[in-house]
Amino acid sequence: MGRDFSHIARRCERAVVSAYRELRAHGTADPDAFRACTTLYRIHHPEASVSEARLLVAEWIDHHVVRRSTAPTPGCPCD
Repeated sequence: MGRDFSHIARRCERAVVSAYRELRAHGTADPDAFRACTTLYRIHHPEASVSEARLLVAEWIDHHVVRRSTAPTPGCPCD
């Protein structure tokens, strides 16, 4: 499943992508894994609205999991 996350710079992004992959690997349905990761993002960024969190999490999952890209992503401004 690609466990090398050294290319993901932001801690929250790395946490979200790792959580999504782990949840899916253990049989969690996609919508449930997505909701859990949206919640995880909002724990890191409580100032984000649910809509903002969903959009960003969807972009990260698409980028890292679906496309398997190692390029940097746009996203939140944290480290």
